[in-house]
Amino acid sequence: MITAMGKSDNRLYIIGAGFAGRSIADDIKRKKIYGSVAAFLDDDKNVIGQEFDGIPVLGPIDNIAQVIRCTAEDEAIIAIPSAPTERIRTIYETLKKSGFSRIKILPGISQVVDGAAHLVQARAIDPLDILGRTPVTISLKESLAYLRGKRVLITGAGGSIGGELSRQLLSGGAERLYLFGHGENSIYRIDRELRVLQREGVGEAATIVPIIGDMRDAQYMRYIIMQTHCDIVFHCAAYKQVPLLEENPVAAVENNVFGTKNVLDACRAAPVQRFVLISTDKAVAPVSVYGASKFLSEKLVLDAASGAQHGQHFMFVRFANVLGSRGSILPLFMEQIQNGGPVTVTDPAMERYFMTIPEACSLVLQTGGVGMNGASYLLDMGAPIKIIDLAEQIIRFSGFEPYRDIDIQFIGPRKGERAREPLWLPEEQPEETAYPKVLQLKNQPMDSGQLTQLLKQLAPLCFATEAVPPDTYRNAQKLITALCTAIPSLKESYARSGAVV
Repeated sequence: MITAMGKSDNRLYIIGAGFAGRSIADDIKRKKIYGSVAAFLDDDKNVIGQEFDGIPVLGPIDNIAQVIRCTAEDEAIIAIPSAPTERIRTIYETLKKSGFSRIKILPGISQVVDGAAHLVQARAIDPLDILGRTPVTISLKESLAYLRGKRVLITGAGGSIGGELSRQLLSGGAERLYLFGHGENSIYRIDRELRVLQREGVGEAATIVPIIGDMRDAQYMRYIIMQTHCDIVFHCAAYKQVPLLEENPVAAVENNVFGTKNVLDACRAAPVQRFVLISTDKAVAPVSVYGASKFLSEKLVLDAASGAQHGQHFMFVRFANVLGSRGSILPLFMEQIQNGGPVTVTDPAMERYFMTIPEACSLVLQTGGVGMNGASYLLDMGAPIKIIDLAEQIIRFSGFEPYRDIDIQFIGPRKGERAREPLWLPEEQPEETAYPKVLQLKNQPMDSGQLTQLLKQLAPLCFATEAVPPDTYRNAQKLITALCTAIPSLKESYARSGAVV
């Protein structure tokens, strides 16, 4: 059934007349952002034909083209946070066919179910919203209860993962959020964004404290952790670009390995209650310097856990690629499409596991609360996706036809890449936990003496002192040799490529 409505200029339609949709309408009316909401669009026969606060409900959604004649100025906001990805995709296609070009969407239900939805949370729809699987639903209020009244520090808070953790932490009831990062501009942006969200009524009244600093400075990290009296640390900061780090291996180890060690040492001394390392599938039998650096970061966490004080919990959470992170293939593909192509794919066989950033961060936050000291966790990534299929879907989302409007070119794998990334070693034997999509791995620690000896070898390659010979400091070849000696999979990878180690 469809109920017709009058025509007006610059109209806004809210897709979904439920809790979230009506919250958006109330927010718009209160703040007088738009002149008015033209209508709700819904599939529920019980509400179609009714009015909420003077706003008519039209429907069903799939038939809206019959009565709505869109102009270029008209806008739609999809406000159905519980809808599965398949339904969002169908709604998006219906809106596009009906003439809507300005389409926004609210975040997932986990971010709005415990409080009113706000217009400020709506963002332009992108391929993330209609690709892949339906994310697991987690109640932030329930899963973040352990953070209430706590002081939380996020390293790399200006990055994709750190930034999303920070947004979701607004709903956790934390006393303070410390946004730690090396990049001044990125910390400025996330700090400003969180303050805007708070001002618009999103989340709770946590004090937000931006901190500029370098985790490679051990004394500074110890000072910051002590001064902030933080209870929980989410360690997201890392260099991540595989080919770039192959060209800068010393920087990778200096930042990712010794930076992580500095944060861990500071947390152990403070003492911090919970430490969660964000790890990666590339740490599994690593074949790149980046993978090796995260492999060693995992071992450092397990080593720290073995010496933890009573009440301290050190753990890592490993997952694969996240759609939409800075430097990932999705922004690259979108940029290439905007420039008219071609879209570049390494190999037709290349495939990766993917998860959206909000889902990964919700699961990380949940794991941080229930995880035990010395435990290793893995997020269930579902089935892998072929990169060529992803490229074709994104081209179609952008309104083009692959190979006809936008070409796809295969450029071959880059140094340090492999066609398929394993999520775990056979001996790690992932097992289900009581929490959906969170698996626990059987720990594979490195002998503490071996780890200590390796760090002693690597330190003079990364840090200059009077005792370090000139031919040792920043010597990439010596660093690669040391890593290959300690990590057989890396040595095999370099041998296959013909590199001398």
